[in-house]
Amino acid sequence: MLLLPAVLCATALGAYGQLAPKKYLTLPLGEIRPLGWLSDQLDVQSNGMAGHLHDFYNYVKNSDWIGGSSAYSSLEEAGSYWFNGIVPHAVLTNHAELKNKTSEFLDYVLSHQESTGWLGPEANNNRTRYLWGRYPFFFGAIQMVEYDPSLTDRVVQAMHKFVPLANQMIRDGQGLEIWTNTRWEDFVMTLQWLYDYHPNGNEDLLMDTMIRLKWSGVPWEEVFKKENFPTGPVENLENPTGYVLSWHGVNMAEGMKALPATYRFTHNQTDLDRASSGWDLVFQYHGRPSGIYGADEYLAGKEATRGTELCTVVEAMFSGSYLYQIIGDTKFLDQVERIAYNALPGTLTGDMWARQYDQQQNQIASKNMTPDPFAVNSGYSNVFGLEPYYPCCTVNHPQGWPKFVTNAFVTDTNKSILVQTYLGPLSATTTLSDDNAVAIQADTLYPFGDTISYTVSATKQFTFAIRIPSWAVNATVTTSSGSSSATAVQGLYTRTIPAGSTSFTLALPAQITIENRLHGSVAVHRGPLNYALDITYTKKIIKNNTLEPRAADYQFDATADWNYAIDPSTVEFSNEPPTNGVLPSPIFDEGQPPVTISVMACKVKWALAGDTFAAVPPTSPACLEDPERVVLSPYGATKLRISEFPVFSSA
Repeated sequence: MLLLPAVLCATALGAYGQLAPKKYLTLPLGEIRPLGWLSDQLDVQSNGMAGHLHDFYNYVKNSDWIGGSSAYSSLEEAGSYWFNGIVPHAVLTNHAELKNKTSEFLDYVLSHQESTGWLGPEANNNRTRYLWGRYPFFFGAIQMVEYDPSLTDRVVQAMHKFVPLANQMIRDGQGLEIWTNTRWEDFVMTLQWLYDYHPNGNEDLLMDTMIRLKWSGVPWEEVFKKENFPTGPVENLENPTGYVLSWHGVNMAEGMKALPATYRFTHNQTDLDRASSGWDLVFQYHGRPSGIYGADEYLAGKEATRGTELCTVVEAMFSGSYLYQIIGDTKFLDQVERIAYNALPGTLTGDMWARQYDQQQNQIASKNMTPDPFAVNSGYSNVFGLEPYYPCCTVNHPQGWPKFVTNAFVTDTNKSILVQTYLGPLSATTTLSDDNAVAIQADTLYPFGDTISYTVSATKQFTFAIRIPSWAVNATVTTSSGSSSATAVQGLYTRTIPAGSTSFTLALPAQITIENRLHGSVAVHRGPLNYALDITYTKKIIKNNTLEPRAADYQFDATADWNYAIDPSTVEFSNEPPTNGVLPSPIFDEGQPPVTISVMACKVKWALAGDTFAAVPPTSPACLEDPERVVLSPYGATKLRISEFPVFSSA
């Protein structure tokens, strides 16, 4: 750990000066809303585990953040994780009970702030204090201020009371255990929010604290150096930076925000360049067809049976959104959209009452694995349940869908351009520069359809930009005057919207693409969706929950053959949209999506590794039976699956 001396910090303050502006600004919570199937997905989350944790789950219902006695570690992240995710969820679903619970949470924490400035369960007692657990709380509090400006003074005053204490703790090397040392960027982002909107004359202290945070922990510019970055599983490697936890999957996901955040005070282009190339390295060497990267606790390479933690999924989504807001490269948005529409739903049951700790691309069972393919995590980590392996994902996963929605539109810094970053059924109502009241409604089945119908109203002319995904082929826009090419510049299709009402339809045709994977295997994609063989299964309870029967742990055992090779040259896409225009609910469940891909396949000799997971896909296998046409479904709707297939030729 490197502590920044006071004299150096004074010099640095003069050198750094003001914060560099972000390229894009987020809209306040509540101005973007989900529609259609995406609104239903958030309702499913309300009716599932996330929407009921406050009723029965000890780490939330009896959280020591609100005067209870329950916490799962001295990091004190359980309550703040829950708060961070449920704040936007409650607003987007207009869920009165959850809104009330988050208000009570905020009120309790602020009311019990210590005279020294400390916030959280350790206030007014002698418990060990670590900074990290505050950071998700700050994110949640900022969102509440965005939604309800009447909270501004109270929240901002509490934060400014906390900052001098935190600054002194960092100077003294206190509160900086190994997890805090990797996640300092979240606090930097909070301090930058204060600096941008509510500095209250404390700019120098805020800047000093940001700089000290950077120098107190993991040097992410070193982690993301190509020569330092691991090109495969890390369990048998020595981390050349000496920061072992920087290769932890969730820390890596959060750490992706570090260099964009520090760029704002260093003004150093190399920070942005390293952040961008680091993102590429992660997915180049550890990426999954489902959009996320392999990290069954630590970076795990590209084998299809290695796992990815659910916390990694939601944190990578949030970081990708932030990277775009600073750097402006739509590659981050393309990746986040893949994660959201594949990896996120693929590791939760359709009703969202059970989640995994680790998901697999090739997942032929969900049970207590003996043996298991994971380097660190136990065999229980791929079970669908309330808290398989570790509780963090139970309280942290609810942020995934809501923050995907709240980052789906941004504006330029002048608030003259509105940009749609993520595609799906969404609406945005905001005020741009010159008091221009704008409302946009995007009606679509996307990603289960290729067209988006827009209705836009504005009191004055403005510029509207829409992300055109890299997988779209010959995108077109249709108005009452006819059709034309929707040509993208740097990933964005831009059009001038006049005052009044405007309607148009965007078409985003996509082709089936084949991705080469390890051992000569392949993955199948169309648009943002990865397609997989959906393996039917039996389901039995292996752990009951006496407080909430729906929150049980389950074992899934395959009831169908899974050992197929495919002929990629024979893929055919099928779309059977609902006649009433409404997708079934929950959409991410067996047989629910209207889109499928069929392909010629044959059964092959494919070994088990133990009795619970598949060995690596066989290379150039021989067919055991005559080929047949099988149907592949969107990955997110499958719970047992094969999505990386060996290859054969049916010619």
